[in-house]
Amino acid sequence: MIPARYEASRFPGKLLQDLNGKTIIRRTYEAAKETDLFDDIYVVTDSDKIETEVTGFGGKIIRSKKEHECGSDRLAEAVEDMNVDVVVNVQGDEPFIDRNSLAKLLLVFREDEEKVVDLASLKVALHESDEITNPNNVKVITDKDNFAMYFSRFPIPYPRDNEAPMTYFKHIGIYAFRKQALNDFHNLPMLPLEATEKIEAIRFLEYGKKIKMVETTMQTIGIDTPEDLEKAKQLLKS
Repeated sequence: MIPARYEASRFPGKLLQDLNGKTIIRRTYEAAKETDLFDDIYVVTDSDKIETEVTGFGGKIIRSKKEHECGSDRLAEAVEDMNVDVVVNVQGDEPFIDRNSLAKLLLVFREDEEKVVDLASLKVALHESDEITNPNNVKVITDKDNFAMYFSRFPIPYPRDNEAPMTYFKHIGIYAFRKQALNDFHNLPMLPLEATEKIEAIRFLEYGKKIKMVETTMQTIGIDTPEDLEKAKQLLKS
């Protein structure tokens, strides 16, 4: 499922912006399809413009019936009556997804015989200080078993002792959910931590859900700003 809003607050209409000859939403859809990992792929949207673009290149659409606060709510509505086990949420502004990373996410559920994992998501190491301090890059810290402990726009952990070795990780907004976890998210109200950080993954933590983080090395640019779009164009060329 690819949730797709037209009116993005930081970059309205971004999913229909040109990315080296194709729209961002088309590149994301085609990247997901080329992995050959899924039984089906849909763009979930409430936008006529996005529907016209997606159906125009042969993609499948599910129309949202309601206004939603975030992509996970939009997906919960879309899969409510579907007979599915695992739902993968690929953000519409993530055109650089790759097969290996998504396969690792699905492997989490195949290996989770006791079904303790509610959802899985991706993280990638950050190395540049401006990437670590950029609030558009959501950082994640995990326990020894790679279960998420917290997400923040602030650099976490705080480097009180600059000599202590620490790798910072960026959360990539690609999730794999058990359907029940997605339904629970939709029916639970937002709590203060999520409202403060504006990070929907925090809601799962606030209600005690288990998020397994999977490290990846894929190059990714979530396109949140016009500057991100220029970076994406350069990455695609290379």
